Amino acid sequence: MATIRARPAPSGGDADLSDAMPAEATEDRRVNDTMLLDAALEAFVEKGFHGTSMRDIARRAGTSVSHSYYYFPSKHHILWLIVSRICQVLLDELAVVEAEAGPAPDARLAALVRAHVLLHARAQSESFVGNSELRSLHPQDRPRVIEMRDRISRYFRTAIEDGLREGRFRSTEPAAELTLAVVTMCTAVAGWYRPGGGTTPEDLADHYAGMVLRMVGATS
Repeated sequence: MATIRARPAPSGGDADLSDAMPAEATEDRRVNDTMLLDAALEAFVEKGFHGTSMRDIARRAGTSVSHSYYYFPSKHHILWLIVSRICQVLLDELAVVEAEAGPAPDARLAALVRAHVLLHARAQSESFVGNSELRSLHPQDRPRVIEMRDRISRYFRTAIEDGLREGRFRSTEPAAELTLAVVTMCTAVAGWYRPGGGTTPEDLADHYAGMVLRMVGATS
């Protein structure tokens, strides 16, 4: 299980106290956070959010329920952290690869597709939970995650719109539908890709980039 780490905005206005903690306490908290988040991720993949209890998470992490609540106020908070982190990691990666790709829409779109596929092939559990448990997020957290997902889609839509406007893409389909198709097919990788099956994440990412360029009718 490839666990992705990032620092999201806190849920429900919780303050980040790590800067005020002694170094040893900060490291202890980080270790316990990681153990519990990994245990929760494993449980959510296996049993789903609603089929998982804080007792399940604590047992998998080898600790007590009260200890779990000391680090995380609720199961919903844990879900928010898992989902928001994978979204933020993807947003950060898309920003980097888009900047590195340069202004050409085809190069940008190919780079975005590669990054999207690579993340979903390497962090399948986080990606699976992020997509399957969106409905289970606390009502105050769901709009924030949807906004992050909209920002992810916007990278792809902007590249596609630019390509269509500049005549580099010759698809007759609307940019909105092309964007939905591209993001959906990239996201789906997390559900079926199996490491060790003969195709590396890098090979898969390159293959998908080529498929997407053909789908939008790239001319270069």
